[in-house]
Amino acid sequence: MSRDHRTVSLKLSKVLNDIGVNERMILKRRRTVLLWDTMDTLGTDRLLGKNISTYRFGSQTEGSTTLGLHSDTDTLFCYNKYNVIQDWGEWQPGKLNLLMIQDETTSPGYCLLQCLKLDEPLPFPTALLNHELGRYLRVSRGKVLVKNTAHRDSAIPGSVSNGPASSIQGGPGFADHDSVPAHHCNSWPVEARPWLLQQGLGRWPSEDIKRYCETTGCFVVPVSSKNGQNEQLEWRISTSQAERCLMFNINITQLRCYILMKMILKTFINPRCNGVLSSFMCKTVLFHCIQNTRSNNWVQSNLLPCLMCCLTVLQNFVRQENCPHFIIPENNLMAGRISPHNKHKILEILQNILQGGDCALQEIPTDDLGMRLQVKMNMDEGFQYYQTPAQIHNKISTGLLLNTTIAISMNHDHFLNEIMHDGNEMVRERLLNFMFSLTRMYREVGISSLEKSALKLLAPLLSSSLGSVIASYDIYTTHSISPEALTWFSVCLNSDVASGRLKLASALYCIGDMERAEFVLRNTEENYDLNSVEPVCGCHYHPMYYQRQGFKHKCNTGNEEVIIKHIIAFCVRFLRCEICCVPEELQYEMFRSTQEDRLERDEIFDFWMDSAVVDSLPYLYFLQYKTYGALQRVADQQRALANLVTTIETEQNLGHRETALNLIGQCMEQENRHIDALRCYMKSLNIRCRNNAANFLICKLLSLSVNMQ
Repeated sequence: MSRDHRTVSLKLSKVLNDIGVNERMILKRRRTVLLWDTMDTLGTDRLLGKNISTYRFGSQTEGSTTLGLHSDTDTLFCYNKYNVIQDWGEWQPGKLNLLMIQDETTSPGYCLLQCLKLDEPLPFPTALLNHELGRYLRVSRGKVLVKNTAHRDSAIPGSVSNGPASSIQGGPGFADHDSVPAHHCNSWPVEARPWLLQQGLGRWPSEDIKRYCETTGCFVVPVSSKNGQNEQLEWRISTSQAERCLMFNINITQLRCYILMKMILKTFINPRCNGVLSSFMCKTVLFHCIQNTRSNNWVQSNLLPCLMCCLTVLQNFVRQENCPHFIIPENNLMAGRISPHNKHKILEILQNILQGGDCALQEIPTDDLGMRLQVKMNMDEGFQYYQTPAQIHNKISTGLLLNTTIAISMNHDHFLNEIMHDGNEMVRERLLNFMFSLTRMYREVGISSLEKSALKLLAPLLSSSLGSVIASYDIYTTHSISPEALTWFSVCLNSDVASGRLKLASALYCIGDMERAEFVLRNTEENYDLNSVEPVCGCHYHPMYYQRQGFKHKCNTGNEEVIIKHIIAFCVRFLRCEICCVPEELQYEMFRSTQEDRLERDEIFDFWMDSAVVDSLPYLYFLQYKTYGALQRVADQQRALANLVTTIETEQNLGHRETALNLIGQCMEQENRHIDALRCYMKSLNIRCRNNAANFLICKLLSLSVNMQ
């Protein structure tokens, strides 16, 4: 290796370190995404009994991305009620057993799924196939096979069908999201067994890694091959868990090579060649190179030659129009994808990059990589406008924490949606069961496990709901709050900066205990640092604008649980069975929808509209306004009202701004400022014209005005 290559490699490694491709940020990305998976699986699978496990695969989980690559999130939903088998001996009674079949009609890396009987290990009889089952099953060569279109009915509303995936485009600050249904097979794919015995020059992967990969089995995903004969019947065999294990066992130089390949793809190749090459192909190229190259080559001072090696292998694959899947090499990832015209262009581009060495890298705009490299090489010392490494690392940490808190909020939302239409007593019983299940699981899992962290994040918001449900019943029957309710409230007081305390204060206000309510509210206001606390709402999608500097600074310190306690304010949610803990002004939000409005709602995502939901900061000031009014502390009451108005004008990241405006409007009515109240309601309708309590509040205000005249 020439001295120039060594110099460029070291400078390039430093640039990648600066933009977040370093061990610390990679481990942080991996832990965060695995924590999301764990929360979703514990919530959906274990607590709600949906029998679905959640897995996030791809760049976000691997840590093989940067801010500028804008990598999407690939979520796989595994339906555990199916038992996918490759051998009749794996058949299980009482389960929906599906036998993987590979014959002369199936493409390499793909299979058919034969439906078997529930009560004995025999094929499902073709005679029992009726019209209803015909939507999901088809008879072929005397076998009842599952169609790969069976899951299309469950596509996410608002999404776009993209093969097996439901794709939702992310807004500002959010990644695009692909949701893929799948079934799991516990046994390692037959086609992949030769891979377990292979050994390359790099002696990678190790025997231990291969043994672990074998235990992960495989998934079957509902999509056919490009050139398959069974378009509606083929299922792709996915070894995503094994591939994730491989990515977790590569070194930093290898990961940086992969990221550079993706940047080259994004900058030079895919814009000119219709996106025919995928990042998965680049990952496959990397795996082949690591397997066939001595391990001592993969060091930071050799990054550029390692990258050129990868690009040379990619060039050969394109030339041969064959990119063999790393684990199932008979599966050609490029089959039928590259036209002669695109092939010529790709080979030409790759050849120019290989001849130019680091020159092409200096042209990459993603994350300012090219310009940063020029600065490191002392070619453009005057270029200083880009973000510092500390700012970039803070930005990555901020995004990860915000997504974690949204995951917590959404899980809480899903729990409440599952029970919200049950009777009051049933809601209480189910919330108690959730809490007891969480406690039992917490005791069973390891001390430092992801499960323990996930459970500690999920429990407080559920505890808050349980305390409020019990308190609402107490208030209805005895106009007091029982010690049981107060105990559950106490568990959630530090769930975040405000929401747990505000639910307690709301209940205290509703029983007329103004002194204690005022104390809790004052304590909440003292903890709510306006320079560092951000509101978080997982009820619906809304853009997250610029975060506070104090918030971004603190995101990069401590673990999730500690950080959330000090800089996150979840929105405050009340089910209808909590109505006695809710001031009259907020109760209107529980009945915001007319029958006509309901036709405009998304039945999957808009269930929160049957509850009262408000952002923490406006609710804090509203409760202070009401409490100080009851205590006849006029100056404090007016200060709270002024803070409430200021919050609406200055806080960019509110998820329920229309509700806050409705609360201000009702405060204005109580101040006899009816014109100001009407303005608030009209502003609220400008944000959400349907399914908004403002429609009723305006009618009520106009009726009052007419009667006064």
